[in-house]
Amino acid sequence: MDRREFLNTAVAGAGLALLPGAVPPADISAGSKLHIALIGHGRQGDVLFDAMRNIAGLHFQAVCDIWDYNRNLAVGRVRSHQTHRPTGYADVDEMLAAEKGLDAAIIATPDFWHAPHTVKCLEAGLHVYCEKAMSNTLDGARAMVRAADASGKLCQIGYQRRSNPRYRYTLEQLLNGKRIFGQIVNVSGQWNRSLASSQEIQFRPNLAVKQDILNRYGYRDMQQFMNWRHYRDLSGGLVLDLGSHQIDVYNWFLGVAPKSVCAFGSNNYFKQREQFDNIMAVFDYDAPQGAVRACEQVVTASQGIGGYFESFMGTEGTINLSEQAAYTSIVGQGNLEAWANLVRRGFLKEKAPPLIRRSNGEIIESRPSPPPLDCELPGELNKPPHQAHLENFFAAVRGEATLNCDARRAFASEAPMHWVNPSARTRQAIVFTKEHLGV
Repeated sequence: MDRREFLNTAVAGAGLALLPGAVPPADISAGSKLHIALIGHGRQGDVLFDAMRNIAGLHFQAVCDIWDYNRNLAVGRVRSHQTHRPTGYADVDEMLAAEKGLDAAIIATPDFWHAPHTVKCLEAGLHVYCEKAMSNTLDGARAMVRAADASGKLCQIGYQRRSNPRYRYTLEQLLNGKRIFGQIVNVSGQWNRSLASSQEIQFRPNLAVKQDILNRYGYRDMQQFMNWRHYRDLSGGLVLDLGSHQIDVYNWFLGVAPKSVCAFGSNNYFKQREQFDNIMAVFDYDAPQGAVRACEQVVTASQGIGGYFESFMGTEGTINLSEQAAYTSIVGQGNLEAWANLVRRGFLKEKAPPLIRRSNGEIIESRPSPPPLDCELPGELNKPPHQAHLENFFAAVRGEATLNCDARRAFASEAPMHWVNPSARTRQAIVFTKEHLGV
């Protein structure tokens, strides 16, 4: 496959499955309109709906959220997008009992509801797209895999980099295809969150969910409902909230699960929170290409020092890879003529040389002496986050593709992440066994 063919396929957001996935269903014809239920419509549900607005052939039939404020907003947003007004529900069971003809559910509820909601929808005969993490517990994630297997329905997990053209191009064309980075020896990632964006989420008392409803759905009070990510029995903390995207990329690119983890965490700023506000984990891999050590840090500090990205350092070059082009950079070393040839053939784009000014303001072009060679990915690979992954899901539902991140594949990648917090709390390394990582 040449570069142009790959770009055309990658940007389409379908196919290119690297591992066996669920068999595409035969009960929905290609090009038919899909009837969708939106379950959970808070901040992330809104993000997913914005991505789906750009995808043709979707009919949003129902919206479900226990908070009437969110539910009414979602109904209004959907109504402004399509002629039909969706039916709103507070309870998933009521929705599944009442609604006929649904094809798929998009689940963006809090982590501790992912497994129950996914299992219910699969058992009701719906295909499911569920946000990551699969669950706040390993047992919950296991239940999702078993339900997908038993139902025969498709279940895509929202590790959206698996469908992102930038990531697929880097893995398949550069890292594995051209092997331009040589042997990968070190991997790292960072996702820093500012103190300002880490504060408690506030709410207007007159819009609060009634206490009996909060109790029914597992919340102590409205404060916990708004800030569920801070509680151990409701979420997986920063590791599963943010770092999971990056650790998933490590496992995907290296082609193997890690053999151990050693993590450290602390509450530096928010002393009363149950979940760490700073955490760092180191994973050891016996990858097919050799031993690799990978570090992940999720830090509450000044926001985005250097942005958020995954860095793969090899013997011939390094790439900092991100969903955002501004945070993506490639540094080529070693055989610079080979790198320059890739630039000439369009596989890479050389960064514009930095400019400096004389004291009188005159601009002088300044090009660093090789090595290294500073490059970036081709511009055609830019696509909004989430959109390609949702496109892959709906194409699979129509039988036109296989899932890029089905539940079983997602579990194999996510299972090691569930041991980061236990390692950090005990300050001891955990060597993985089948009991740690098995379904």
